[in-house]
Amino acid sequence: MRLRLALIAVAALAAIAPVPAALVERYYSNAVFPALQRVVTLFSNVWSIALLDVLLVLVAVWLVFQIIGIFVLRRRFGWISATLRTFANIATAAAIFYLLFLATWGLNYRRVPISQKVPFDPGRVTPSAVLSLAHTTVDQVNGLYASAHTGESVGSPISPSLASAFADAQRALSVSWRALPGRPKRSILDFYFLRAGVAGMTDPFFLETLVASDLLPFERPQVVAHEWAHLSGFNDEGEANFVGWLTCLRAPDAAKYSGWLFLYGEVTASLAPQERADVAGRLAAGPRDDLRAIAERLRQHVRPFVAYAGWQVYDRYLKANRVDAGVRSYGDVVRLALGVRLE
Repeated sequence: MRLRLALIAVAALAAIAPVPAALVERYYSNAVFPALQRVVTLFSNVWSIALLDVLLVLVAVWLVFQIIGIFVLRRRFGWISATLRTFANIATAAAIFYLLFLATWGLNYRRVPISQKVPFDPGRVTPSAVLSLAHTTVDQVNGLYASAHTGESVGSPISPSLASAFADAQRALSVSWRALPGRPKRSILDFYFLRAGVAGMTDPFFLETLVASDLLPFERPQVVAHEWAHLSGFNDEGEANFVGWLTCLRAPDAAKYSGWLFLYGEVTASLAPQERADVAGRLAAGPRDDLRAIAERLRQHVRPFVAYAGWQVYDRYLKANRVDAGVRSYGDVVRLALGVRLE
């Protein structure tokens, strides 16, 4: 029992203890995590199934046995003691998993923000600049539409061109190491992904790339690149969106189109209603049809209650991991796209 209490205490301390971002950046994000990511993702890429699924099944079976154990132990210790012992087992297991989460990936939430590591000019983030960027996204998707729908598609296994572009994006951001891209996989969580409107997920234990099965071909490159950004240690969602977008811009036209179409949705959400309508009016028929197809995909699969509950839980998860903006951090990609200055 003392060992269990010690593990729980250590996990609680790890959750609340203030750790300087500079120390996390130097000793974890740029030292421990790079070596760990390459080894773990190399191992998980060998398997076509999601190793997270195996872990989830094993945990579910273990929990069932723990609940059954209450009825077995009550004969010897009584209901109260048996219940307390079971909850102590569960709390200990939760503490162990949380410490593993921090060690394998989670500490990256506490690293130095990307805007403090590359040239970033907040003065460039203005309403007029947002409108100008919106016009640029329209020009790009209009120009790329035809070639994007006849070029290489990004599926599984790993697309060599997107992987090369991912390495170039990391180099442009002066990342001192190169993350190993993850093999896009489907998970048993896909049932939830579809109903909650979740496009993808990075497995924090086996460092896998999981993607929703209903993604359209022109959505997939940006989603895969976003998840690869997480594998590179960019845990913040806005930063991952930005790195994913940079990756797509360095890839063939199909991925470029995916990146710009994604950014169109992000940047127009920041416009006033009349500006948004004016920008939308400049879209050609092809991109407009693709946006309708995305809306129809979401309409068919997303269940509003599941989506709302899921995103509320994820918002609390992000804030618990010191992302103060929660799910609103996704929109930081516009601020980074305008403010970051790269060669």
